[in-house]
Amino acid sequence: MYRAVTRQIEVTVEPNFVPEQSSADRSRYFWSYTIVITNSGEETVQLKTRHWIITDASGRQQEVKGEGVVGEQPILAPGERFEYTSGVPLSTASGFMTGRYQMVSESGERFEIDVPAFSLDSPDSKRVLN
Repeated sequence: MYRAVTRQIEVTVEPNFVPEQSSADRSRYFWSYTIVITNSGEETVQLKTRHWIITDASGRQQEVKGEGVVGEQPILAPGERFEYTSGVPLSTASGFMTGRYQMVSESGERFEIDVPAFSLDSPDSKRVLN
């Protein structure tokens, strides 16, 4: 599991390789990832936008920006959490993702929180240790 905390908002990520939606012969690899956002602060916040940077094993980057996550812009009161699962395809057997969410507080302040960088590994990826 990967974890980042920004302004008392914790984001955890659990990626999982999905072999039944992947094919090494067709250079298609697919991962699901489950994200939990927990508001440990004292103010209600809302997730407004997402910004992902997805990098495959060849160094190709794809940027994804959009409103909310999985069709929602969740509101999190103090102590509340929001969990969702999404997915990402790559043409290489490994890669990584990182990102940010834009939040707005109940007082109207906009700020960004970090999504921790997380690794996308498949059984076909070759680990290189330096």
